[in-house]
Amino acid sequence: MNTNAFALRHIGPREDDQNLMLKTIGVDSLDQLIYETVPDDIRLKKPLKLDEPMSEHDYLVHIQELSKKNKVYKTYIGLGYHPTILPAVIQRNILENPGWYTAYTPYQAEIAQGRLEALLNFQTMITDLTGMEIANASLLDESTAAAEAMSLIFAVRERDQKKNNINKFFVSDNILPQTLSLLQTRANPIGIELVVGNENTFNFSSDFFGAIIQYPGKDGQIVDIKTFISKANESQIKVAVAADILSLIKLEAPGKFGADVVVGTTQRFGIPMGYGGPHAAYFATKEAYKRDLPGRIIGVTKDTNGNRALRMALQTREQHIKRDKATSNICTAQVLLAVMAGMYSVYHGPKGLKFIADKVHNTASTLSEYLSKLGFNQVNTSFFDTLQIKTDAKKIKKIAKEKNINFFYPDDETVTISINETTSIRDINDILSVFAESAEKITLVIPSLSESNNISKSIQRTTDFLTLDVFNTYHSETELMRYIKSLERKDLSLNHSMISLGSCTMKLNAASEMLPLSSPNWGNMHPFVPVDQAEGYLTVLKELEDQLTIITGFSATSLQPNSGAQGEYAGLMVIKAYHDSRGDHHRNICLIPSSAHGTNPASAVMAGMTVIVTKSTHEGNIDVDDLREKAELYKDNLSCLMVTYPSTHGVYESAIKEITQIIHDNGGQVYMDGANMNAQVGLTNPGNIGADVCHLNLHKTFAIPHGGGGPGVGPICVAKQLVPFLPGNPLVKTGGEKAITAISAAPYGSALACLISYGYIKMLGAEGLTQSTKIAILNANYIKHRLQGSFDTLYSGERGRAAHEMIVDCRAFKANGIEVTDIAKRLMDYGFHAPTVSFPVAGTLMIEPTESESKQEIDRFCDAMISIKKEIDQVSKEDENNVLKNAPHTLEMVTASEWKFPYSRETAAFPLDYVKNNKFWPSVRRVDDAYGDRNLICTCAPIEAYMEA
Repeated sequence: MNTNAFALRHIGPREDDQNLMLKTIGVDSLDQLIYETVPDDIRLKKPLKLDEPMSEHDYLVHIQELSKKNKVYKTYIGLGYHPTILPAVIQRNILENPGWYTAYTPYQAEIAQGRLEALLNFQTMITDLTGMEIANASLLDESTAAAEAMSLIFAVRERDQKKNNINKFFVSDNILPQTLSLLQTRANPIGIELVVGNENTFNFSSDFFGAIIQYPGKDGQIVDIKTFISKANESQIKVAVAADILSLIKLEAPGKFGADVVVGTTQRFGIPMGYGGPHAAYFATKEAYKRDLPGRIIGVTKDTNGNRALRMALQTREQHIKRDKATSNICTAQVLLAVMAGMYSVYHGPKGLKFIADKVHNTASTLSEYLSKLGFNQVNTSFFDTLQIKTDAKKIKKIAKEKNINFFYPDDETVTISINETTSIRDINDILSVFAESAEKITLVIPSLSESNNISKSIQRTTDFLTLDVFNTYHSETELMRYIKSLERKDLSLNHSMISLGSCTMKLNAASEMLPLSSPNWGNMHPFVPVDQAEGYLTVLKELEDQLTIITGFSATSLQPNSGAQGEYAGLMVIKAYHDSRGDHHRNICLIPSSAHGTNPASAVMAGMTVIVTKSTHEGNIDVDDLREKAELYKDNLSCLMVTYPSTHGVYESAIKEITQIIHDNGGQVYMDGANMNAQVGLTNPGNIGADVCHLNLHKTFAIPHGGGGPGVGPICVAKQLVPFLPGNPLVKTGGEKAITAISAAPYGSALACLISYGYIKMLGAEGLTQSTKIAILNANYIKHRLQGSFDTLYSGERGRAAHEMIVDCRAFKANGIEVTDIAKRLMDYGFHAPTVSFPVAGTLMIEPTESESKQEIDRFCDAMISIKKEIDQVSKEDENNVLKNAPHTLEMVTASEWKFPYSRETAAFPLDYVKNNKFWPSVRRVDDAYGDRNLICTCAPIEAYMEA
């Protein structure tokens, strides 16, 4: 046994177990199973051309050596990214804790109360600081959040008879450059005309439906948003404000001035820059727009006993329900980062945050004062942390570089300097020395910070914030450590048991893949530093792009999209750019099978396409005849097909090459959704199947942890003809020769998280990656066989095999009064998170074990499912007081002095012997979803608020 082989540690079943499993399902070898599962005409004939696998030890040495190639200078670039101080108690107990980073999205609220509480804290923090009525549980980055704000205002304007034909949107020229690029990307396909100009000279014409301004502006000058919003309101122009979160400690909340939407990033609240991400954006708006609010909202409700409970409210997968009527395709957040940012506020409290903001402002004010003494012209009259100096920028840049200091240089006559919470008196003396040398003067020495105020009185903050107990209690490390642990205990994560979610691929996130994320050489890198300072990052990112290009069988890769939904959108926008380059501007028809993810039609509409749905057969496959008929009908305007492979039904469709050929024959391109790539790697690939572009979920197939619903990374890989159109960035050269405008804020999206997938591929190598795919298929088919006789599998391949996942049909149990939700809740009593419920088929469970789970764990899961089936057989429709309808059972319930149920406490809590060895207790009983939506509370309101509701 080669204990240096990472594959040995990543793959769950031992060799003897694999042989037993193969025997159970009736095949002689793993190769025979793969032959019976994957159509022969799409199988790869040669192994992937990747480097030989590294051991974990060798990889950690390798990644440490690469990190030294990053030059971590003192950086004052700003533009939405700042050096921060991550409290060690948060780093150790959240960022580096699998109890937090391996959790799944909290769709099963009863076993996710800890994460839900942490996100409710985050939402409360955002509503307090922005002065808005409602906030979501985070978005992907500030620039995409700004684009979502524009889309929300555009959607809302359609209900206003005076505005519903107006399409002009004003953008302040002081917006962050990456945000302007994102707004350009999103505006054009849906018919919005952007007008960029100075907010001070804007005429507030009735020709505009909305506007967005930066607060403070990109150059540091604080805009008079009070007057701007007032004039906009008079003209029925809705206003979005992109606000720096730390500045809102000192600046009045935009909501107090009448803003309609406030967006930004919480990166400043202790999150490493990580060369651009991942960071949690925030989005806050008025309650009147709650149905248009993109992403996820955490709300308060009650459980069966009437106790307070939390859940995802309103927006839960709403884009799946709305499909082509959705205004956003967002289906993930940045939960892990939002939890960390929220804990930063809990730890520091309002007084601590005020101390930090005061220090930053005083440091900037003191530096401004001394630069003036040296004779420099600092032009910002009202500022928080950023100074704008008119001088010879080239001269300053040369001296600063020699002293390992980064400023930002908008032009040859301007230098901007953004102060952050790490900036010391020594640092500002170093900055001062650069300017003194430039002016050929003796440098002045700043002995201490002055306490001057350079914020206009009319916009200084007067309203309280973070007054609730949670932000005023846990200020010692001991107390915060215990609070974090108390929340962690309420959540079921991968460190407790298997999470067999179909389409979500909850595999091992190995410690060796995660360790580099804590390194300052990776964490403290600004995304807009000169590229010669980021050699380590660029080496990793280029190699990861090459690895993914090889794995997918394509020609190039862009890592910029920072979620799967962003990857879908990016792929479609690249296809659109390709057609446009050929003069085919009319090609706007997107064919989508009825079984596709709900984000697919939502993404297509955002890309300006018209969705035509194609039929599925009774076997769950694409109806090829219907597809051909529609492709030929719309051939003059056909843009693309969006297809998932293996299908969302967990089947390798044998007609896939015929399907892709039909699209090509009729002038279209094929977009392949990479959600099920875990069933392709090393065995087949999108290029071989005939696709032109696919997005990958690095948080599924390539081991980035879900983190409770994010971070995710959704790169796109493309065929040769689409390479020129890969997305660019306005500040760092990325993408193709004819690059589309930005898809995400940072040049390489969530670059820090990409280290995880780089390590995953580097340590597994071609053989390990291929073996992982084979074992994922083995594990799924083993479950399928073990559940036979208890649960029917809805769809199978032509030889009766499942792919890496399967759908089990629970609809027949309605005869006993049991819904699929009852099974999901009962699984909690057995210590398991439910598989995917009622997607893509209502009344079913979609199960995906991944390659990381051992035979022993899979057997425990199968035993639980079989036991539940026996429980179903014992209940009747007439009697709802049964062990399934009452699930899950809490510790409080089981230990109560009174027991009113017709089954024993042991049956409720310990239905099988193995449960006794490692019991997980849900912290609430079944939550009431409808009550929570009728009485929407999305902040940590005082108890009186719940009583009023």
